[in-house]
Amino acid sequence: MSMKIEKIVGPAIPLRGDDIDTDRIIPARFLRCVTFDTLGPHAFEDDRKQDPDHVFNQEKFQNAEVLFAGNNFGCGSSREHAPQSLQKWGIKAVVGLSFAEIFFGNCNAMGIPCAKVTPEDLETLYKVAESDPTVEFTVDVDTLTVSWNGGRVNAEIPAGVRDTFLQGTWNATAVLQQAEGDIQAVANALPYINNFQ
Repeated sequence: MSMKIEKIVGPAIPLRGDDIDTDRIIPARFLRCVTFDTLGPHAFEDDRKQDPDHVFNQEKFQNAEVLFAGNNFGCGSSREHAPQSLQKWGIKAVVGLSFAEIFFGNCNAMGIPCAKVTPEDLETLYKVAESDPTVEFTVDVDTLTVSWNGGRVNAEIPAGVRDTFLQGTWNATAVLQQAEGDIQAVANALPYINNFQ
């Protein structure tokens, strides 16, 4: 059953940089997994090996639930593994300048709101998170804001996507399961179905 997602509250991890693609989010060798459950520890694995000071390596950000990202985040290969690895790592919302379309859609289907902010506001969010990793941010899908103790910025989520979160219809599979009785009733009323029963 789908759940309404009105707001995400938690500390943030500030990931600076534009055009961070899905190959960097989760390297291709991890695409052979049978389930997504083990992907979390491998998020940004190659970047983290190359840069020991990568934010995903830093202990102070290990409890983050909100990811701050730059422009065109999630570009590249259209793999669901990228948002899955972020979610399994602990990310519940992403706030950035812009998102690659398929990455954005995959996040929506998984219940991860992706909110856009202005460059000036993103820089503010980066600085607040970097200066104090314990600060809790509220990504409010209803009011379209990102707030913290001491500040607030406006955010943007397309109206249709926002409505699916607020109504709890973002999970298409759950919506179909909830309508099983109605679907069966329609199927039973179809003559071409009944002729084969």
